[in-house]
Amino acid sequence: MSQHTASPPSGQYPVLPLRTEVQLPGHTAPLEIGREASVRAIEAASRDDNLIVVVPQINPSIREPQHRDLLEVGVLAELVQVVKHSPGRFTAVMKFKERVRVDAVVASDPFLIATVSPLARDTKARPEQLSGLIRTAREYLAAVVADAQAAPEEREGDKDKKKGGERPKDDKARMREQAPSPAQLRAMTDPDAIVDAAVPFLELERDDLVQLLIQADPADRLERILPQLERRATVLKLSADIGAQLEGESARHHREKVLRDRMRQIQEELGEADENAELDELRDKVDESKMPDEVRAAARKQLSRMSQMQSASPEYTIARTYVENLTEIPWGIQTDDTLDVAAARAILEAEHAGLEKVKKRILEFIAVRKLAPDKHGPILLLVGPPGVGKTSLGRSVAAALGRKYIRASLGGVRDEAEIRGHRRTYIGALPGRIISSLKKAGSMNPVFILDEIDKLASDMRGDPAAALLEVLDPEQNSDFVDHYVEVPVDLSKVMFIATANQIDSIPGPLFDRMEMIEIPGYTAREKLAIARLHLLPKQLAEHGIAKDQLEIDDEIITAVIHGWTREAGVRNLERELAGLCRSAAVDIAERHGTDRSDPVRIDAARLTEILGPQKFESDVAERRPQVGVVTGLAWTPTGGDVMFIEVRVLPSNRASGDLRLTGQLGDVMRESAAAAMTWVRSNAARLGIDHDRILGSDIHVHLPQGGVKKDGPSAGVALTCAIVSALTGRPIRNDVAITGETDLRGRAMPVGGIKEKVLAAHRAGIKVVFLPERNRKDTLDIPAEVKEELDLRFMTRIDDALEVALGEPPPAGESVPPMPPPPTATADRAADRLPS
Repeated sequence: MSQHTASPPSGQYPVLPLRTEVQLPGHTAPLEIGREASVRAIEAASRDDNLIVVVPQINPSIREPQHRDLLEVGVLAELVQVVKHSPGRFTAVMKFKERVRVDAVVASDPFLIATVSPLARDTKARPEQLSGLIRTAREYLAAVVADAQAAPEEREGDKDKKKGGERPKDDKARMREQAPSPAQLRAMTDPDAIVDAAVPFLELERDDLVQLLIQADPADRLERILPQLERRATVLKLSADIGAQLEGESARHHREKVLRDRMRQIQEELGEADENAELDELRDKVDESKMPDEVRAAARKQLSRMSQMQSASPEYTIARTYVENLTEIPWGIQTDDTLDVAAARAILEAEHAGLEKVKKRILEFIAVRKLAPDKHGPILLLVGPPGVGKTSLGRSVAAALGRKYIRASLGGVRDEAEIRGHRRTYIGALPGRIISSLKKAGSMNPVFILDEIDKLASDMRGDPAAALLEVLDPEQNSDFVDHYVEVPVDLSKVMFIATANQIDSIPGPLFDRMEMIEIPGYTAREKLAIARLHLLPKQLAEHGIAKDQLEIDDEIITAVIHGWTREAGVRNLERELAGLCRSAAVDIAERHGTDRSDPVRIDAARLTEILGPQKFESDVAERRPQVGVVTGLAWTPTGGDVMFIEVRVLPSNRASGDLRLTGQLGDVMRESAAAAMTWVRSNAARLGIDHDRILGSDIHVHLPQGGVKKDGPSAGVALTCAIVSALTGRPIRNDVAITGETDLRGRAMPVGGIKEKVLAAHRAGIKVVFLPERNRKDTLDIPAEVKEELDLRFMTRIDDALEVALGEPPPAGESVPPMPPPPTATADRAADRLPS
């Protein structure tokens, strides 16, 4: 056993930085050397006096440490043996002699060289206090050393790794060989020598080893190791006593049961388990957490139960998982809101084009939050067709507020436990999506996106929409209870944003708890801005194309918008732009290489070559004014759309004509057609229609795309105009679109989805749109550029639309087109008819 000398040598020595290990004097051990500077330092020491200073790094992650990265205290070591495994890889066996202070680094290339001096020792403890510490430490160390020398085989429960550094496989054998004998222990009076001799037998953290290295007061060093040394000696004594008590049973019981009993009795004697590391860690987490007292009491109750269980029992695992889940909830952790309205506005404008209503609402929330910090966050419902940016908007909101972002997809969720969690009585039970998402976010006030809330389902396992009622109620969600955690969790600080394509499938009570903001879709100008600012740069980056390697004019992007896409959002537009980028990537790779001076240009001719024939043409451009054909407007979950209504007049085989409706029309639309027919018959004379012709004709109303079900009252005025056109023979203008409900008095009644319908008319190339007068207020949200390009006309009666939509009457003598002869077959297909 090495003894400390009174005056460690001073001078200049090579320096060997240690990344993870911390070595103390008084023992011999091997070190693996791999860094180039460390290898050079070992070689230099070998050529000189075999002396080198080993110094731990402050930050183990630094690969090339300098003077500022090292501790100010190290250990002077002597090279005993150097084994070279391969070029640049050594194992150096060192005898660690004395602690020294690093005064200065005099060279750093090719390795560190430092000037060192003895580490001055000074203690504030009284002599009798220091003597007592030395005597106590010697007694505990003697018990630990005696046990180690008596048990050459590795004891159960010992570990192969020392916290603060990884031991080689023969570490314990070498520790026994270097352990002081009883006589040497009795002769030890140097407190530093006792500390250094005891450290190899203890499992200390790296931070504890660092403190033992740099501490100059011997009394403080002794006081730092005494609790661990006492615990080690006590455990060894109890283990020996228990071994004697159970010696008679070991012949009758299996070895595994004996070992379990030993562990259990040690736990009873010490008041803690050998799984103490795990239980202590959980206790520390519970104590350090900012969880409410009620939650902390529930966690401590489970820890108390765990201390009385065997770690292999299923109940122990269930309790441990429960406590771990409680500690992983970010109790009391919140991010600070960024309450700068101007900065938030800049973020929202930079990341999203359009969406003015949503932006305005978010800015309002930030302003209110700034003036009244304690108010509950809003619960927003963004409703709109796919691809308009509802989900991505949530990420922008989180960035604008400086909050964490989390998203939970609710599409297809049909089990209430998905929201509220499973009770712990079930095997594999876990918290629901709300609590799990909070754990993932690491904050109690994230921006929480409830995606596709309209696609929730329900079955015999419960209704998840009902479970969301508590989550989305600001008056209740401050005490949300998950079935798994069974303690209240405060959700009042969370900003919930739900997204949906339509509201019909959202239950009324749930819908009532949210503030709905409609996102109808983008105009062509907004799509162009989105493509230029967001979609195209994203696709260029994904395809490895520099900005100056591809030129696409705005006219080309506009052509793609009108000719290859027909959508409210921009998803298909992004796909088509990706196709252009892929073609350009082939061009650049084959012809241009890395030369950026000659960019690839996409023109109109190449557009068709790359994307194929144009997929869509203007619904109006391909038509001409026709008799009995009118353009209606419809609302769909994917945005607005144009809808053509076709009417033909046929000779009837019956005394009074029939009204035949085809095209998968719903009950409401069938009733609208019947009301339109009634108004036409009652106003036939005024409209210049022969009443006998109405009675002797079958009116066939058809809406194309028969595979799509159609319903709603919005087509009432359009149906009336088509019927009048068919009976009078006057064509209807192909650049006019009509929407509005009608009654038997011929009034134009208001309908919904005005913005979506007007945008659809604009996309289709319509020039004139007729809307009910009472829908005038709904046109305020329509973008200004759309209003400039469309002639919006408001009607109070059907006649207002007829005056404009119907073309010039036919020449005199041809008031109506000739009627075809009646069919020879008498079958009237009653199933396809509805009475007028």
